[in-house]
Amino acid sequence: MMPSAVADSPLVLAADATDLLDAITAEPAAPLALGVTGPGGHGRTTYLQEVATRYARAGVAVHTEVPATDDAYAPDTALLIDDAHLLDEARLRTLRRLVTDRRHRIAISYRPWPRPAALTELTDTLRREGRQLLLTPFTRARTAAYLAAVPRLGRRADLVDFVHSQTGGTPRHVAWLADGLREQETVGVPTDLPRQVVLHLGPDLEQLPADVRRLLIALAAGVPLPAEALRPLLNREPAEIDDLVAEARAAGLLGADGRPTPLVRRAVTVLSPAADRTAVWHLLSELAFNRGAPVLPLVRSLLAAGVAGDCPAGTLEAAAEEALGGEPALAARLFAAAGAAGRPTAGRQAVAAALAGDLDLALRLADRLLTTGAPDGRAEAALVAATALAHRGQTDRSVELYRWSGGGSAHAFATVGALATGRPAGHPEPVADGPPTLPAGAARLMADGVRESVHGTPSAALSTLVQAAALLEPDGRAVLLPDSPAALAALTAVHCGELDIAERVLDRALTSGIGGPLLAGRHRLLRAWILMTRGRIAAASEQLAETTAGVALGPRDLLFAAGLTMGIARRVSDLGALQREWVPALEAVVRHPVDLFTLLPLGELAIAGARLGDLGRLQPYLRDAHELLGRLADPPLWRTPLHWSGLHAAILTDDPAAADEHVTTLVAAAGHSRYAAVVAAAAECWLEVLRGTVDPVRVEAAARGLHDTGLCWDGARLAGQAAIRTADRRAMTTLLDCARALQGRSAAEDRKPAAGTVSHRLSDREREVAELVVAGLTYREIGDRLFISAKTVEHHVARMRSRLDCANRTDLLAMLRTILAEPSYTTNGQPWPRRAVN
Repeated sequence: MMPSAVADSPLVLAADATDLLDAITAEPAAPLALGVTGPGGHGRTTYLQEVATRYARAGVAVHTEVPATDDAYAPDTALLIDDAHLLDEARLRTLRRLVTDRRHRIAISYRPWPRPAALTELTDTLRREGRQLLLTPFTRARTAAYLAAVPRLGRRADLVDFVHSQTGGTPRHVAWLADGLREQETVGVPTDLPRQVVLHLGPDLEQLPADVRRLLIALAAGVPLPAEALRPLLNREPAEIDDLVAEARAAGLLGADGRPTPLVRRAVTVLSPAADRTAVWHLLSELAFNRGAPVLPLVRSLLAAGVAGDCPAGTLEAAAEEALGGEPALAARLFAAAGAAGRPTAGRQAVAAALAGDLDLALRLADRLLTTGAPDGRAEAALVAATALAHRGQTDRSVELYRWSGGGSAHAFATVGALATGRPAGHPEPVADGPPTLPAGAARLMADGVRESVHGTPSAALSTLVQAAALLEPDGRAVLLPDSPAALAALTAVHCGELDIAERVLDRALTSGIGGPLLAGRHRLLRAWILMTRGRIAAASEQLAETTAGVALGPRDLLFAAGLTMGIARRVSDLGALQREWVPALEAVVRHPVDLFTLLPLGELAIAGARLGDLGRLQPYLRDAHELLGRLADPPLWRTPLHWSGLHAAILTDDPAAADEHVTTLVAAAGHSRYAAVVAAAAECWLEVLRGTVDPVRVEAAARGLHDTGLCWDGARLAGQAAIRTADRRAMTTLLDCARALQGRSAAEDRKPAAGTVSHRLSDREREVAELVVAGLTYREIGDRLFISAKTVEHHVARMRSRLDCANRTDLLAMLRTILAEPSYTTNGQPWPRRAVN
């Protein structure tokens, strides 16, 4: 019953209901013939109480019983009859005659159903001779007005949304929920309905006929049910089913759309006898199977209500299969429930767990099946274990399991793994064990693409891997993969300077969900790597943070994340971050054995190690990388970026001999691709700059070549390093403008250096100050760190700005980052010796 304390609020009652009450107050002696209708819980009784209150204030006596005869009614009174749908035919006819008389004050409330003939005649007469008032659910505004009048709830929009969505605006349910929330003294938006509110609906449900309760149990599943599904469920004819729906709607338990609100659905699910629930849901499952309809929506609703345990095991298993592509974690949960009910679902649960990224559970289940499972389930278990081990970096063991499991796809994945570790021993192609499905075709193309990347041309390899990714785009969410063809295509594209292609294939993979959540992080990390390579450091940092936030990364993803972290810190000259993250980065290297697909982060970490003076700790892994490439006959596609990184590590460690070796290798591979040719030319140019020869035309061409192949940051850095090493003012100006343009800044916006030779050497103290300035510390913080005053720090900064001829702080920071990127050169100030000629 709706509390009368707020019933007369114009924000709670609709306008026509309020106008009618005002008319009674203004002319209480006027005749009244009013019919008030609406489902249960919509305030009919409360509205009649308010009408009675208005008449009582005017001194009019109110009667609530139908007079035995027409003569027994006193004309000077008001007759207010509630629940007229429950009256017998005689009393309904008496009320009709009184209404027809047009001299009395009569208000009658009734539900829309049942509609006996006498009630239909009465309502027709009320419509013709008087007025009818239909009470509807609260609008959101009326729900807000009701809650505003409830102590301790107030006018919180989020709470209004919660109450209105849970109750559908049914006034009595709004009142119950408001009382329940007030008693809880809730602070935030509740996550669940208070139990006492759900229990309020118990009496309403108990009064319903058994078939109506069965109908509500079926509708509480939250899935649309066509009439042909309800007919066998209720064993009723269509017309009888319509009556059951009308009865439930009249009781206020179904909305106009024929669906229960969340509150009613929860009450029906929780309060119905378990035997009734189980019987209805068993039958619903059978009907869904027979119609070929999905059962996941049904099971999802039961999970939300906490009663999925009543579901048949077959239904749980079918729902798990439906969830596998989009929600593998839910699928694993449902497979586990089906297994607990006696279904042999451990293998499928292992697949779902792996797709969801829960490799620990996947390995436990798969290993158990490998030793104790039935023979027909061991092959699937081997595939799951092989995939999980591939993601854990145990590639050799993964290859072994793939080969043991047999089948074309497994053989293809084994080939990919063997090539990744540099052990491509020949194995006969297995006989096709199934139809040529899209996943099988993609697996074969993956193997062909990786093989082409080692022994063929970059264009053929890239094309093949992009095709493999495209095959999985329509339905690749539920395909268990040791690596993503999109990721391999992106890696190949990065290694040959096709960053646009790499970005597009990764974007499509993220959109289509290839490999499920297991591979989503890999795709995002590679996307961040491309952003970093392009010099979009802020975007790369943001992508990295989003990918790693609150996620336990596997060894391979952890290694890429470490490479990104160190690479970003190096590019912004954040020495503090490099030092903090170095040990975690080394741990990531230790956890994942070197393979072909992790050479990028290994090369980036080598540069960071050289920058920190700790490259020696990475040397064993760098030797492993070069031995791996040697076993594959040094494929140019894969070795070029590693030697490019090695060149910069040698520059940072002031090792001209090592740098010359890397350049020699890069030049030898120059004919392999446009990318290799550009990198080789840039490497030669870079060494010439270090040896004191700065040809601005050649440097700018090399820098722009790097930029055009996607190595944007490297191109800008080459131009900047050449600029600070030339004494020619014009060449310096040209190269600095080039560096700024390649960084995406307009040269016209920056002040050019003044004429004259500029010294770029920093004293030891200036270097310390510069590193902390670039790291973003204030003068006071720098002074505290170096045990000098803030004024002295300011003096050092002013001297550096004047000597470097920087117009503003932005110019100074850019110049300091360039200088600090080459610590070996700036500390000794001497060019490298010329290379010895054999």
